[in-house]
Amino acid sequence: MQLILKKVGRFQVMAVLQAARAKRLGLSDTRAKSWGLNRAIFYAAAKRGFKTQARAQRRSGHAAEKVGNTFFLGDEMAYTSKKGTRLYFTIGGAPQTEADFRRQIEARFGTHFMKAWEEAISIVNQYDDDVLRSQKRFFNDVYRPRRDELTSKWTAMSG
Repeated sequence: MQLILKKVGRFQVMAVLQAARAKRLGLSDTRAKSWGLNRAIFYAAAKRGFKTQARAQRRSGHAAEKVGNTFFLGDEMAYTSKKGTRLYFTIGGAPQTEADFRRQIEARFGTHFMKAWEEAISIVNQYDDDVLRSQKRFFNDVYRPRRDELTSKWTAMSG
């Protein structure tokens, strides 16, 4: 039986970099991975065009802040819900759990996810908190310049 290589795409790159960003700004591994998957889903939906557009409030100041069922990481907002004792980020009422992250993100890396995770942490550590707290600056300064390079590199590493 032949193993079929699954490409690491921009979706996975966004999720890993966003998770590393959230980890750097103080979230636990579990919540950081939930954030990363949530943001990857959000950006994929935005790229396709939302069916209904809701404008999120913008906040500045604290790196992370929970307000009701919303959570702000810098100036970026996501919805939250509890599943058991854990708090997860949600889109369309569906929580992004650690099992979802393993299935949709980590599985693409085979046994090499930790190497990619360490690289992502190293990348976000090159930036100050002001860049990481800004949705626009994170996208333009951290993600966009290296998304294609990381897609190729992480696919080759995982093959």
